[in-house]
Amino acid sequence: MPIDATFLPGLELSRALYEEAVRPLLAAACPRLPHSAARIGSGSEVLGFDTARSADHDWGPQLQLFLPADAVAAQGDAIHRLLAERMPDAVRGWPTRYRESGDPGDPVGHLDFTGEPLSHRVHPVDPAAWFRERLGVDPTAGELSVRNWLAVPQQALAEVTGGAVFHDGLGVLGPVRERLAWYPDQVWRHLLGCQWQKLSQEEAFVGRTAEVGDDLGSAVAAARQVRELMRLALLQARRYAPYTKWLGSAFARDVPDAARLGATLRGVLAATTYADRENELCAAYEELARRQNALGLTAGPVDPTRRPYRSRPFQVIRADRFADALLATVDDPELKALPPTGSVDQWADSTDFLGRVATSAPGS
Repeated sequence: MPIDATFLPGLELSRALYEEAVRPLLAAACPRLPHSAARIGSGSEVLGFDTARSADHDWGPQLQLFLPADAVAAQGDAIHRLLAERMPDAVRGWPTRYRESGDPGDPVGHLDFTGEPLSHRVHPVDPAAWFRERLGVDPTAGELSVRNWLAVPQQALAEVTGGAVFHDGLGVLGPVRERLAWYPDQVWRHLLGCQWQKLSQEEAFVGRTAEVGDDLGSAVAAARQVRELMRLALLQARRYAPYTKWLGSAFARDVPDAARLGATLRGVLAATTYADRENELCAAYEELARRQNALGLTAGPVDPTRRPYRSRPFQVIRADRFADALLATVDDPELKALPPTGSVDQWADSTDFLGRVATSAPGS
């Protein structure tokens, strides 16, 4: 693929595609047609994590062109053809067309100037239908229910609130993105409590496995706790946690004083003895416990210091204490009636499942 350009962030390329190609063509052909344009949805560039490596597949100038539903039905195909025929071959030196691989085992698109078939990625869509496909619910119709919030993966929420809006002539994207920017207070409290509860389920396993000589099992249990602590830190910072590929990047960028906390978490993973592993893990527990208290969400501060696990000699934080204190502040009847298992991200771990669960979310 001949590329006459150095790497540029994908959002910059998509903005250039809209401003230099799509908007002028729409203004000439459909001057009275209202529209919105954005680069949101899937893609590393939407989360701000794309690099030169990203350019090898499904990356490049592309955007969502949102039109009224009746306009999509009446003019969508014609607008798509217009763009295919008259859109420039490149913006900022990067092709505007994609060559699909044609391989069912590798169904990705690659930027190209030559070959057939080539297709651009500016598809006219109805906002309500697009959001329903991404989230399993239509947020343009109003507030999400408690069940909706718990059923939509954080990755999906990050995708629709990240990226960039280039023009919002329909006046829909701004309000929806603001509405979805973060969980309602009651849902947030519930999820924080459930995350502490999840930590409580395995915090003693690090010591118990080591006690029976299973050092590998102890290391695995500790690593699982590290992952959940990272997700807790993002919850505390009111930032959606992306899936595993970008979890560390989001942690480093979005969590306050991430370098210091991250050093402690890396100490857990680097430890070669149970004593070091436990000490580093408890230091991380205590730091996040102090941060939890600083949020002022509970009736009073919860003691943030390590302690033995019941009568056993394993040092833990007793994360259930924080779970109980947080869940006690939830007064939404629907949330109060639920077990402390939280949102779909807190009880499911399959990327394939989480990538599809939104399309069948309650209320879809």
